Amino acid sequence: MRFITSTSVFLALASAFLLYGLNYDTRQLEARVQQEELAVAQARSDIAVLKAERAHLTRPERIEPLARAQGLAAATDKQFARDIPIVVGAVNN
Repeated sequence: MRFITSTSVFLALASAFLLYGLNYDTRQLEARVQQEELAVAQARSDIAVLKAERAHLTRPERIEPLARAQGLAAATDKQFARDIPIVVGAVNN
């Protein structure tokens, strides 16, 4: 009878330590998941800001005065190529 009691006490203590360890590991994993979720939320926020900045910087009404200041002008009809024959399989030597 004494053997069964001591074995039961040992098993109960072993189970308690095992459950404590599992609880500790679970809390660490939960904290890591929360950190990753915060990082993902921050990245999404950064992406939204970058998209808004790109939309602002690429507006034609913003780019046009800068281009004119550098001496650039809109393309004319003479600058476009028309009806260029394309030869398939030709090799230039």
